[in-house]
Amino acid sequence: MVAGVVSLVALGSVVARGVDERGVALGFGVLVGVGELARWGGGGDRESAPLGAAGALAYALLGSVAGHSTHHGVLQVVAVAVAGALVGCVPHVARGRGPSLDHMARRVLTVWFAAACFQPLYNRGKVEEWFGDGAFYALFVVGLLALTGLCDAVLAAAMAHARTRWPFGPLLRDEMRAMLGIGTAVGATGAVLALAVAVAGLWALPVISLPLLLTQLAFRRYSAVRATYRQTIASLARATEIAGYTPHGHAHRVAALSRAIGREMGLSGPDLTVLEYAALMHDIGQLSLVDPVRDGATATLPVTQQRRIALLGGAVVRQTGVDAQVAVVVERLADPYREQPLPARIVRTANAYDEMARGTGPQGPLAALEGLRLATGREYQPEVVEALARVVSHPGLSLGSAG
Repeated sequence: MVAGVVSLVALGSVVARGVDERGVALGFGVLVGVGELARWGGGGDRESAPLGAAGALAYALLGSVAGHSTHHGVLQVVAVAVAGALVGCVPHVARGRGPSLDHMARRVLTVWFAAACFQPLYNRGKVEEWFGDGAFYALFVVGLLALTGLCDAVLAAAMAHARTRWPFGPLLRDEMRAMLGIGTAVGATGAVLALAVAVAGLWALPVISLPLLLTQLAFRRYSAVRATYRQTIASLARATEIAGYTPHGHAHRVAALSRAIGREMGLSGPDLTVLEYAALMHDIGQLSLVDPVRDGATATLPVTQQRRIALLGGAVVRQTGVDAQVAVVVERLADPYREQPLPARIVRTANAYDEMARGTGPQGPLAALEGLRLATGREYQPEVVEALARVVSHPGLSLGSAG
């Protein structure tokens, strides 16, 4: 809502007053548009158009071009960034793969924040008065970009919290951790672009943008490898379904539920990945059974048989080359819950819930929760069960796949 108002006011102001330094505005607008054209879909909630973001931030922090002072203001910065992004998004929107409204809102607000911190001070001569035009000026620009990055992380965490109701702290930690990756490259390129254009003019734009394009390409390949790795694990998890040991979709439902519980309990980043992978492969040990358990309901088996399945499952996981922490979680699924690591407690509870709620009609989820609550203190950790209750009451929860 706020981002939309800011965008409309900025565009309206530029239409009414005209564009200052049209060549400069066009150059940065084209850079933002090209960055949006190079957008890719592997970033999830992360920045998937880094070149566009860097170009917009550079224009927000631009004070001069080839030694000549600029006079564009905050509203023109926002208008150029929005116009460039909209033009660059057209092909993606036509293919049904446009950016989310959250991404666009964050871009507008962070660019507006950076421009509002820099442009008024520069146009009044305060930046030159306070920092000169040497090293201290460069440090000032870098500091503003770091502050803008923090603003973007807070915005992203706040939007995710409003959408999912997951705890704000872990979400913010995830965003801050992401800043150390592609976020750092975006900020560094934005700073170098602004400083290079101030000295060399607009010719610096294509030259300085090339390293970020190469970084983006490498990041895309890394994300593709991670996606393939996860798909391999998901395919291994389906082995028990294909062999008739577990019902269709059980592993993916347990993984989605486990990840949601982990979020609810404050887990983030690598811990959530370990949790999801362990949940996907939690039944792999059933392949050692001569006869399948009816409906794959291991929660009702004797403890000795549960432990055997868990240990064999952990051994299989270790042979796949997956993170050893995943194997530890799988191996500990049959231990008394007080001796289990938190991920194992979560997977155990999610597995039991899916087994108890399956095929029991509309009242199945409520009956399953009641059964888990009756077994807390003996079989399941009370805090995990209550986190599960909050998760399944969320109207937006989908257990069709794992996250």
